[in-house]
Amino acid sequence: MALFANAMHLVAPVLFAAEEGEFHAPTMAEFFPDIVLFEGTPFAMNRIMMIRVLMMVVLLLLFWLGTRRMRVIPTRGQSLAEMALDFVRVNIAEDLLGKKDGRRFLPILTAMFFSILALNITGIVPGLNIAGTSVIGYPLVLAAVSYVTFIYAGIKKSPGNFFKNALFPAGVPKAIYIIVTPIEFISTFIIRPVTLTLRLMMNLLVGHLLLVLLFAATQFFLFSGEGFFKLFGVGTFAFGAVFTLFEILVAVLQAYVFALLTAVYIQLALAEEH
Repeated sequence: MALFANAMHLVAPVLFAAEEGEFHAPTMAEFFPDIVLFEGTPFAMNRIMMIRVLMMVVLLLLFWLGTRRMRVIPTRGQSLAEMALDFVRVNIAEDLLGKKDGRRFLPILTAMFFSILALNITGIVPGLNIAGTSVIGYPLVLAAVSYVTFIYAGIKKSPGNFFKNALFPAGVPKAIYIIVTPIEFISTFIIRPVTLTLRLMMNLLVGHLLLVLLFAATQFFLFSGEGFFKLFGVGTFAFGAVFTLFEILVAVLQAYVFALLTAVYIQLALAEEH
């Protein structure tokens, strides 16, 4: 029943509804909803911005409830909060950066992982049905934070050598730097933030469009199709159900990959040759 409700919320907008016997495919307009609060001000908010604010409040509330009364023998809520935090601390921060540097950058990595996860998962939450990371603003901000963080880490470790070693790798013949240096500059200082942004945004954007397409097709076949064509609605609903489960995996995986790559970039910036 929850999945059916989710499907109905997905196809609720007129843009995706099957009207007068016609099928309307999803378009990019879903990612640019009308302003609903504070229109005409710098604080104007549309549906996606409201989802972002809502999920940040929910995330902070969950961790506050889980950690407000820390005990030697943890409660169930405390245990869940500790397990979630330890996942980032152990499997991302300490595994890649070691205990000392892992502790330094743990707050950023933790905030990235859980905020991305929270906003990714809204893509399958009934009534929300769109990921807060499927529009470029939030992924771009996080990519900028990642970019500034690994550059800061490198400069802090080796103020005079970070950019030199990043652009002029040791052991390369000087004549080859004409080719190597532009490649290193593009790959390190341009490709990294661009790929972080696009990987996160495009996975959630495409996932949303596929879900809407499948459930809109289900509605069309079941309510507008005739005879044998109604059976296609069963197939599209089944694919939609499976893909909904797949979107949960994508939501977790993309949060993990973003935090992991940020940790990798920091680790490279802290490498001994710098």
